[in-house]
Amino acid sequence: MAKRRTTLRLQDVAEHAGVSIATASRSLSGASGVSEPLAERVREVAKRMGYVANLHARSLAAGTSRSVGLVVREIGDPYFTEIASGVLRVGAREGLMVQICHTGRDPRRELDQIRTLVASRVGAIVIAGSGFLDARLEAAAKAELQAYRAAGGRVAVIGRHHLGVDAVLPENAAGGRAIAEHLLALGHRRLAIATGSRALTTIADRISGVAEAFGAAGLDFTTVPQVEAEFTRAGGKEAAETILAEHPGVTAVLALNDDMAIGILSVFRSHGIAVPGRISVAGFDDVAVAQDLAPSLTTVRLPMTEMGALALELALKEPAARPRRRVAGHELVVRDSTAPPPA
Repeated sequence: MAKRRTTLRLQDVAEHAGVSIATASRSLSGASGVSEPLAERVREVAKRMGYVANLHARSLAAGTSRSVGLVVREIGDPYFTEIASGVLRVGAREGLMVQICHTGRDPRRELDQIRTLVASRVGAIVIAGSGFLDARLEAAAKAELQAYRAAGGRVAVIGRHHLGVDAVLPENAAGGRAIAEHLLALGHRRLAIATGSRALTTIADRISGVAEAFGAAGLDFTTVPQVEAEFTRAGGKEAAETILAEHPGVTAVLALNDDMAIGILSVFRSHGIAVPGRISVAGFDDVAVAQDLAPSLTTVRLPMTEMGALALELALKEPAARPRRRVAGHELVVRDSTAPPPA
């Protein structure tokens, strides 16, 4: 039985015409990038099926929607708080209302939040936070975003690999190498790494940079303990207790984000362990509080506020034929929490 007109989607037209959703959208809107014979064939398929373009999709494409959505993993994590501040800054400048959604690092909840924002008719969506090494976990979100873009919505992501949209990419691998080189240059050879889930691309990238530093120094990275916990302050506390119990000889702990590093410092302080006299601690991100800790935290600085601002600016630009990439730099920031190992 043929589908009723009210149920038809652009995706249906694309499937019947044997083209991508983006090609179908360009063909029906008259945009450039599609040959006239192909565009005419797509239009004929749409006409035969009774497809009528959604009026709201046209309002999105025209930029008339005055709200945008921001999807973050953990709004309580200072990393995402600073990214959000950059998005809000650009939103205020452009007269846009920003809706912030929190996923708790759950891909199913992320998909629900994306669908909610699309249903709310936001004009653009920015997604911040690591993706997953297994691209299948993001396949549904990718399809949802492609359909949204084909309908005129704008999308940009921060630190994601598999979604096929405009992206701001922090230098996670280069930053991992820089912080590891710092610890090795101080003389540390008995290191432990406190890490979030190794199923995340951000974790994999940062660990790959650390491994590069070890390889360049002629050291065996496979012997370095990697203690996995939640990518949070509570996870850092859990990792610290595990390291003290199972790897008591380490002279430095590298946490793969500052939130974990703060939790680690808290546990070491409660155990009366001097930092950096007994154990050095390093983090990653350089959240605002890092310089005010006691001791202040050695870390890798990412321009998080600027990353948020750049992502929304990308999303608000006219769509390009291919996804655009903007690389955010990194900076090693040496403070009081690292020193040479004890004699």
